[in-house]
Amino acid sequence: MTNQKQEDKKYRFHVAQDDLFIDLNLYQFGWEHCDSLHQFGPAIRNHFLFHYVIQGKGRLEINGQTYMLKAGQGFLICPGQISSYFADLEDPWFYAWIEFDGLRARQSLTLAGISETQPIYIPKSNSNHRVEEYLLQIVKDAEKPTLYLTGLGMILLNEIAETSKSAVHYEKKKIRDFYMREAINYIQANYNRDISIEEIADSSGLNRSYFSRIFKETFNQSPQKFLLQYRMNKASELLRQTQMSISDIATSVGYENQLHFSRAFKNTYGTSPSNYRNTHLIKT
Repeated sequence: MTNQKQEDKKYRFHVAQDDLFIDLNLYQFGWEHCDSLHQFGPAIRNHFLFHYVIQGKGRLEINGQTYMLKAGQGFLICPGQISSYFADLEDPWFYAWIEFDGLRARQSLTLAGISETQPIYIPKSNSNHRVEEYLLQIVKDAEKPTLYLTGLGMILLNEIAETSKSAVHYEKKKIRDFYMREAINYIQANYNRDISIEEIADSSGLNRSYFSRIFKETFNQSPQKFLLQYRMNKASELLRQTQMSISDIATSVGYENQLHFSRAFKNTYGTSPSNYRNTHLIKT
């Protein structure tokens, strides 16, 4: 057996295509049969990273805490957290993972009751295997279209939220969710104008202070950051899919000043709008 085939039996890793969606973005995913005491980290992630233990055992060190995990459990690493994790000496783990971000991703994790301070996923029933099945399916179908994989990712997140032992009951969040839906709807309908956070809060019938607090509690980011990211995602779509000028794209996403738009875009994507278009333009 060749070394490549041996690696294929121990490790599988894929980087997602560079397509961005508001609800869910997949960045990378895979699985690994770890060797005894195999260690990853200390490391910091820019996005959410969820591991699910399929077989074996291991430990997670994060936030100054140590967690022991076994098959059927999982753990979440949030953006900006320093973490390390280690395979067991006698029974090293086999796990699958997925790195992701997005509006619905944050909502699902909130509903699942897993977060920076409570990173462990424990299912309500030991017989639950659908989280494992969906994760492995995503890895297996890595070459399929991004929209298909994103759909599987949404189902996976819903399954995590539905089966988590620490899940938050939706009824407790119903009124708050109504306000947040109103705010998101307003942003989606008006992001192409120079709207303010006060204006978005008013559309939900809330004062700015309270609105900003519950928005951040719900989505784990400020309304200002969400509005910026939404505009930049829309701009990236126009750069990839149209021949519109940079100036017209800036206006289309709520920027009267092209320089301010270009600066915001570069801060988000690490490159200028023109360079991004040169690299990502979909040719027809």
